Amino acid sequence: MLEVIGITNCNTIKKTRSWLEDQQIEFSFRDVRKNPLSPDELANLVMRAGLETLVNRRGRTWRMLGLSDKEPDDNELFELLLEHQAMIRRPVFRNGEAVMVGFDVDALQSFLEEDI
Repeated sequence: MLEVIGITNCNTIKKTRSWLEDQQIEFSFRDVRKNPLSPDELANLVMRAGLETLVNRRGRTWRMLGLSDKEPDDNELFELLLEHQAMIRRPVFRNGEAVMVGFDVDALQSFLEEDI
């Protein structure tokens, strides 16, 4: 089953969930603030999608942490993501072993068709 990973109060997540419901696509939702990813789960997402793809450098969490003028290395970035999971770009879709990041209707439809 399709899993959507994000945070409940994110506007993009709200739009994503609404679209999936309108399309009658079954999915589960994981709010990383209430149910954070484990280090292994995050490492798996990083392996499948890439660290840079997962990091939201334009979001509020990035700015609040004062990272705008810094360039953390991959290990630091991973640890930051693990500790501050609201900094993960949203939504993250996980469908079996496949992972997609970001809400784009055409890309999402293609992503979902790959599993059929």
